[in-house]
Amino acid sequence: MPLSILLPLMLQVGPGGALPQAPLAIPKKKAEAVAPPPPQSDMLKDCLQLAMTRPADGIEVAEAWLAKAKTMQDRAGAKQCHAMALTRIEGWAEAAPLFLAARADIPESQADERARLAALSGNASLAAQDFAAALTALDLAAADSAKGSDRKLRSAVQVDRATALVSLDRPADAAAALAAARSADPVNAEAWLLSATLSRRQGDMAAAQGQIEQAAQLMPVDPRIGLEAGVIALLLGREDAARKSWQSVLTAAPGSDAAKTAQTYLDQLGK
Repeated sequence: MPLSILLPLMLQVGPGGALPQAPLAIPKKKAEAVAPPPPQSDMLKDCLQLAMTRPADGIEVAEAWLAKAKTMQDRAGAKQCHAMALTRIEGWAEAAPLFLAARADIPESQADERARLAALSGNASLAAQDFAAALTALDLAAADSAKGSDRKLRSAVQVDRATALVSLDRPADAAAALAAARSADPVNAEAWLLSATLSRRQGDMAAAQGQIEQAAQLMPVDPRIGLEAGVIALLLGREDAARKSWQSVLTAAPGSDAAKTAQTYLDQLGK
C-alpha cells in the first residue's frame, strides 16, 4: 500500500553548549514501516492510488464511496482514503480525525489495523504540531497494538509517543516510551538513536554512549547517528572520536543537511 504520507518533523532537543546540539530527529514514518496493511479490496487500492497521485479526485471518490457504503469495511476504507488524500495537500488537522473515524469502523479483533490507523492519526497531528491530539491518538494506538501481534508496530508507536511527549515537555515519560520501544523491537535503530539523544539531554552520558553504540551497530551509515555520536563523544571529552564521527557523516552523505551540520561542528573545533 502506498502510504508514504507524512512529512519529516525535526524536533530540536539538547542542552546549550559550545557546539550546536544534534537534533532529536523524529521523521514521520511511512505507514508500511509502522504496520503492514491487511489485504485490501480493489476499491481501497484504487482509491488510495488516486489519493496519492490526484488528491482532489481521491477526496471526491472517497466521499462518493462513503455516501453509498453499506458495510463497516467500506466505511473504514472510504474514510482512510479521504484522510490519505488530505495528507497529500497537507491537510493534517483534517486528516487526523478521519483516520480515527476509520479506526472506529474496524472490528476490535483487528487490533493491529486499528493501531495502524490510530498511529496515522497521531502522525498527522504531529505534522500539524497539535501534540496533545497526537498523544491522545498514539495512546489509542499503543493500547491497540498491545492487543495485537506486531511487535514492530508496537515499537514504532512508542517511538511516536516519545515524539509527542518530548514536544509536551515530558522527557521522563518520553524516556519510558523509548524504553518500551526498545523492548518491543530490540533492532529498532530509530528507538536507540532517539534514546541516546534524550539520555544525553538528561545528562546520563553513560546511557547515551551505550545507546548510540547500539544504534550504530544496527544502522552504521545513518548520518544522524554519526552526528549524535560525535556530540556524545565531545561531551565525554573524546575530541578525536567526535571528529571521526562527524567526518564519517561528510563521507556518507556529502552535500546533505547532516553533512553541513557536521562541517559546522568540525569548523568550530578547528584544526
